[in-house]
Amino acid sequence: MMEKRSSAKAYNRITHPYNPAMPAIQLLPELLINQIAAGEVIERPASALKELLENSLDAGAQAINVELSAGGVKLVSVSDDGNGIASPELKLALARHATSKIGSLDDLEHVASLGFRGEALASIASVSRMEITSRHGDERHAWRISAEGPALGEPEPATLARGTRIDVRELYFNTPARRKFLKSEPTEYAHCEEAFRRIALSRPDVAFSLSHNGRARFQLKPQPLPARITAILGDDFGDGALPVEESGGQIALRGAVSSPSHAKGTRDAQYFFVNGRCIRDKLVAHAIRQAYADVLHHDRHPAFVLFLDIDPQLVDVNVHPAKAEVRFRDSRAAHQFIFHALHKTLARSAGDAAIPAAGATTTSAVTAAAASPAFPASAPAQYSGQSAMRLGVSQPLALYETLFARPSPVAATATAVLPDIPLPPALPAGNDEHPLGFALAQLAGIYILAENSQGLIIIDMHAAHERIMYERLKTAIDGRAIPMQPLLVPVRFNAEALDVATAEDEHEALQDLGFDVAPAGPGTIVVRGVPALLADADTQALTLDVLHEVREFGASRIATERRNELLGTMACHAAVRANRRLTIPEMNALLRDMEATERSGQCNHGRPTWHAFSVHDLDRLFRRGE
Repeated sequence: MMEKRSSAKAYNRITHPYNPAMPAIQLLPELLINQIAAGEVIERPASALKELLENSLDAGAQAINVELSAGGVKLVSVSDDGNGIASPELKLALARHATSKIGSLDDLEHVASLGFRGEALASIASVSRMEITSRHGDERHAWRISAEGPALGEPEPATLARGTRIDVRELYFNTPARRKFLKSEPTEYAHCEEAFRRIALSRPDVAFSLSHNGRARFQLKPQPLPARITAILGDDFGDGALPVEESGGQIALRGAVSSPSHAKGTRDAQYFFVNGRCIRDKLVAHAIRQAYADVLHHDRHPAFVLFLDIDPQLVDVNVHPAKAEVRFRDSRAAHQFIFHALHKTLARSAGDAAIPAAGATTTSAVTAAAASPAFPASAPAQYSGQSAMRLGVSQPLALYETLFARPSPVAATATAVLPDIPLPPALPAGNDEHPLGFALAQLAGIYILAENSQGLIIIDMHAAHERIMYERLKTAIDGRAIPMQPLLVPVRFNAEALDVATAEDEHEALQDLGFDVAPAGPGTIVVRGVPALLADADTQALTLDVLHEVREFGASRIATERRNELLGTMACHAAVRANRRLTIPEMNALLRDMEATERSGQCNHGRPTWHAFSVHDLDRLFRRGE
């Protein structure tokens, strides 16, 4: 025992030598402090762009121009027509914790500006080559100051009509280990574009422009909020959006949400602003999800652009280094207000509604939230503003191979002998060899009615087929062999910049899932192959859903804990849809596959795939024998 302890002490002295001459606690150099802060605040070029845009808005800018190069890694340039920085303050602007936004704790508790910590410019300057050119309103000409890591220059005269221009070049040039973590140019640009979208949505009264590598991407003039939302999110959102305008006491909610029929398969188009600041908050997400709970299928997600205006005293914005989270003083009241406002909007919607014209108001109190002590009703605040589809085939059984990705197990005639399939434990017991019986008819384009020796079986054909495809995909990926089906004609479609970047960055992970996907130019994706099991799914919708999953959770998580969720999404795309008319032999083939599939009593979302009604149950329903 003594020998082991001596060995351990010797090991500790070797690996952790104690030097009496070195102080145990020491002050860090200012540059290192700034670089540590940059690691928290400036995660990538998009983070720097966000901070600079917020500074421009805080400076009262009415027109902001953004220029990017190499996805923002080589250059992030933001110029505005705001108030500018006075020449004596230029050096101070690059010091940590130097800000014009707050001066006391009381200011912090009432902060209405987007920035307030005074860390952003110092953090960016510590890991880049930065140049600030600014002209204050009272000065005869502009002044310029340069910073390169620890080196800070002196202000010198320059030329600029008005406002401020900040050029950030070679981000992370002096921290190469950090630069290695940056992604490809398309990915970094896509994140920059997303940051630009959020800021542009937050201030429709301000003009914005964005160019990348000399090519114009956005040119937005000052416009009403509905027009700005449509310009950023597209006509699809604008056409199916429902206006939201509710207020109660010192809180109000405005903006637009998608109708349930226009919901999306991903959470991409979700923007929530608190006092003009874009945030992601679990409480807010839960309130929105609850509002849609009764009208939205579980695998669909609402799109929304919502602005919560609230007394700054009732919300704490100083809880996250990147200011991406907030904390409400009365979280329950905020949750209830958001829930009731959206619930009311969805309840009164007639299906399709346009975003309201600018300035339109529909103000009403939301009792549950307005009654809260945190939002007193006194001193109200003012806020500005499937049709059936038949299968056209001459030989119905030939379609089974198309729908279910394997040859039909039933013969071409009604008198054919069906294969002998063992009875899984989850299926109803019976004396016949096929416990799910034989198909009688299709009801409402959704259900299969079948008869077995005990009575009537009703099957949800989409849920049942989804379980079958899900289990086959799991088996295939467990064997690391999801076969790819090359497409005779490659499918090209327009996609968001983040989707194009994901197709490039995660090419190998997508191949492992059976996809041959690649960028085909700016904003375009080409699909040359899909998993053979899913060959007849909607290629575009399937590919986009898979790209969103891989982008949101990463290839490593998709390969582990998120694997089954992704396979469930893929199976849903492959499953036979409602109102797809099946022949009797095709329905019987589906029943046989169910009998041979594990856990076929529920789809992979937990919903039942069939219900049985015995003859005795039917007799009681019709009161036979009484």
